[in-house]
Amino acid sequence: MATAPQQPGTGEARAAAPAAGGRQVWRRLLARRAARAAGLVIVLLVLVAAAAPLLSALEGQDPTGFHNDLIDSAAGGVPTGSFGGVSADHWLGVEPGTGRDVFARLVYGAQISLLVAVGATLVQVTLGVLLGLAAGLGSRLLDQLIGNTTEVMLALPSLVFAISLMAVVPSDFPRPLLLTLVIGLLGWGGTARIVRAQTLSLRQLDYVAAARLAGAGRWRIARRELLPSLAAPVITYAMLLLPSNVMAEAGLSFLGVGVKPPTSSWGQMLSGATTWFRADPMYVLLPSALLFATVLAFTVLGDAVRTELDPRAASRLRVGTAKDGTAKGGTAKDGAGGTTAAATAGSTADTEGTTAGTTGEAAA
Repeated sequence: MATAPQQPGTGEARAAAPAAGGRQVWRRLLARRAARAAGLVIVLLVLVAAAAPLLSALEGQDPTGFHNDLIDSAAGGVPTGSFGGVSADHWLGVEPGTGRDVFARLVYGAQISLLVAVGATLVQVTLGVLLGLAAGLGSRLLDQLIGNTTEVMLALPSLVFAISLMAVVPSDFPRPLLLTLVIGLLGWGGTARIVRAQTLSLRQLDYVAAARLAGAGRWRIARRELLPSLAAPVITYAMLLLPSNVMAEAGLSFLGVGVKPPTSSWGQMLSGATTWFRADPMYVLLPSALLFATVLAFTVLGDAVRTELDPRAASRLRVGTAKDGTAKGGTAKDGAGGTTAAATAGSTADTEGTTAGTTGEAAA
């Protein structure tokens, strides 16, 4: 019985295909409207943070200057004027109680929030990759030691330990640097677990075995053979860590153990705004809106990067779509629907031909 030829581009072939290259991933990300919008928001935030001194000078204010004449002391320190004292000299008004310029503190706060989040993510990824590779390529004793340490780090109540560490360190230590170290040193467990699992899987492949037979050492194998393959999952996880670290910095500063005045951060501004949300809602809404936009942008972009770097996720998205030639109604909804239909049609034709030949012989 004749069989239908295999059709190229089936769903199974796509699922087994390797991850797309950097240029393809970049083009696909640009094709996503949500990813473009999230990337634009992140770029704007980075530009605002980098140009904070210029923007503050353009307004003619600084983040630490007090303006007692712009607050109503008889009303408890509420800014005079509408919308928190918005004017041509103070574009977003002034802080209640102190009279400091809100716009200048917001743009300088963007520097602290983004620098702490990015720095903590780099610490987490660096430690996680190094320890994960050591566990995956090292001896069984080293693997067990690192694995147990990772489990302990993942089980720790990170917020409680972060508050304790921030409280015992002397106040003259730079708080943004301390925040970066504390968040990074308490959050590397997830990266280490992912890298270890990927390393144990990759070390069984032929090209790694060939490098080992050629005399390459463990760290040469890790640097030249494993790290390129680990780039996609590590970048994906790092993109998902960034919004968590933004919120961690804001939370610690909100609790009073993070950034201290006069240094500005969005979490520290929210900490001071809790007693003014009725008298001056703008002072609460502005840093809250920036935090929300930042976390949402990083989350959306991270999810898009995860989808594009994971071929299995991309193949799952294609399942059951008309683009892949899948049949509608009661037909199979896998990527190989076209091949299945062709094979079924070929089988039906062969059966009909055989039936017709048998009928003709019987009639003769």
